[in-house]
Amino acid sequence: MANRLHNETSPYLLQHQHNPVEWYPWGEEALAKARAENKLIIVSIGYSACHWCHVMERESFEDEDIAAVMNRYFVSIKVDREERPDIDQLYMIAVQLMTNQGGWPLNCICLPDSRPIYGGTYFRPADWKNVLLQLAEMWREQPEVAIDYAQRLTAGIQQSEQLPISRIPETYSLPDLEAIVSPWRRLFDKEEGGHRRVPKFPMPNNWLFLLRYGVLTKDPEIIEQVHLTLRKIASGGIYDHVGGGFARYSVDGRWHIPHFEKMLYDNAQLVSLYTEAWQHRPTEQYKRVVTETLEWVQREMTSPQRGFYCALDADSEGVEGKFYTFQRAEIEHVLGEDAELFIRYFGVTETGNWEEEHTNVLKIDVDADKMAQEAGFSAEEWSTYLAAGKQKLLDYRNKRVRPGLDNKQLTSWNALMLKGFVDAFRVFDVSEYLDCALNNAAFIRQYLYADDGGLLHQPATNGKLLRGFLDDYAFCLEAYVALYEATFDETWLYEAKRLLNYVLDHFYDRPTTSFYYTSALAEQLIARKQEVMDNVIPSSTSSIVRSLNRLGRIFDEQRYTDVASQVLANVVPQMAAYGSAYSNWAIQLLEEVFGCYEILITGPGWQMIRRELDTAYIPNKLILGGTNEGLPLLTGRVRDTVQAYVCHGKTCSVPVDNVDALLQLITQ
Repeated sequence: MANRLHNETSPYLLQHQHNPVEWYPWGEEALAKARAENKLIIVSIGYSACHWCHVMERESFEDEDIAAVMNRYFVSIKVDREERPDIDQLYMIAVQLMTNQGGWPLNCICLPDSRPIYGGTYFRPADWKNVLLQLAEMWREQPEVAIDYAQRLTAGIQQSEQLPISRIPETYSLPDLEAIVSPWRRLFDKEEGGHRRVPKFPMPNNWLFLLRYGVLTKDPEIIEQVHLTLRKIASGGIYDHVGGGFARYSVDGRWHIPHFEKMLYDNAQLVSLYTEAWQHRPTEQYKRVVTETLEWVQREMTSPQRGFYCALDADSEGVEGKFYTFQRAEIEHVLGEDAELFIRYFGVTETGNWEEEHTNVLKIDVDADKMAQEAGFSAEEWSTYLAAGKQKLLDYRNKRVRPGLDNKQLTSWNALMLKGFVDAFRVFDVSEYLDCALNNAAFIRQYLYADDGGLLHQPATNGKLLRGFLDDYAFCLEAYVALYEATFDETWLYEAKRLLNYVLDHFYDRPTTSFYYTSALAEQLIARKQEVMDNVIPSSTSSIVRSLNRLGRIFDEQRYTDVASQVLANVVPQMAAYGSAYSNWAIQLLEEVFGCYEILITGPGWQMIRRELDTAYIPNKLILGGTNEGLPLLTGRVRDTVQAYVCHGKTCSVPVDNVDALLQLITQ
């Protein structure tokens, strides 16, 4: 018989509906049962693409004896971390405070009032059973010990990431940035790119900041480290050379063997990063991975309503990576006379290059495309030939049992991918990309808006409505501003402004000058937390601060920039100690030091100027324009002919009518 998860829509929760564990979804039914029966709560958190979550399910949650212990002594609650990041955030902090590490699966044992007393990540079956029996005995014999520890741990959770209010400095300077970057340099892997650690995560926002920093400060060492990293990532097995898209991380130090799950948020940010890197240094490989990744998103990750799905699983048929790997004989069979060249190109061997015998994870050398020159191909011929060979391998691979699809459609991740399509449209001038972005924006407005004008975290289903979190708003704001810069349709700016005002009303705490991750209208948990540090995704607070600055400039709203300035000032003292955890804050600090160019392109024919301007790399710019004078900076600047202005430090240039003159105004 199915347990109480059978009515849920989350693929992760549904994976556990037939476990012998009497799982509950998070909600009042489970919490009330724990209080009424005075039972400890197990909060077990994971996500559908998580390999070790599947392992613990097979080993422990499908085991009748272990399930009997859980059912007798505990109320067991399953949580999808992507569906409820607010719950995951609290219990992740708890486990990190207890163990100095975290990850998924995340398992926390809590008092009947949901305050945590013990936790960890993956447990072997015997260890898990022993832990549960010991905690059950302690709760029966010495409940005061658990209650005392819960009080102290909950206080630690509530205090984490709380920052004092700092004085806003008169100015920020280059030494402020150097203090962040200088210790960061020592972490660089000069041979394989990225940072000197294993596993290797792409961390797109890190390299976005470092690229912009390197260019604005004219630092060749930083610039080369960024491009080395991007070429290594694009060449390794972490990139799906056949079907497009990036895996979440590589388990080795050479970007070769991935943990095969593909997450929408990684791919969205990497599309934007490779697009911007191509602007700086046009490299065919960068354009190729953007093109192939967006094709993958359109082909496999887009719903009929034009929303974007969350993730693809690492496993198929219960085996990690089985869908993505090849034996040499398979490639010979599929490609025939073309096989030899592709075998060399992808580093395929008879014995295999992975742990499974004869199994290959496809990768290329960073200079592998030189092989085409040696074989007599022109660049265009090689591009066509390579695409045809990859298509044959993709068609063959698609006959296999596919990895599981997590079909949740989260507002925050959709907005990140929307912006990825907009960025690619701007740089590569592919109109289809803009169409995809506009279709997704229509999806967000139709399915992800609440009745009060705020955002939902995901579409409402089965009567279940979940209010948006701060990152849903933050990334939606960025996506809408990006849509405006691509189209000069002011509708997107006014909608962004409306949502930003909603955030200030429901998420901003004026006494502490900080933003909460949850709305004041949301369910009250054991703590209401802020999200300050950037991770694999920029933090919601740093992203809101970026939007406050941008929309403050666009609408000449001093209150926006005042809030942004204070929150940034609170964070700056923390940044030098751990730069990679504050990379999005550092992008804002970069603009504080070097300024942000407001480029105005007005009048009929603005599209031609904007398109030509987008071939130049200007990392600190904001583009406004069109034929409407509705925005403060455009008032009095729209004529019958195309004109362009550069504004910097509240001063605007005389108008010019071509990009060369415009670029001279920026570089002078």
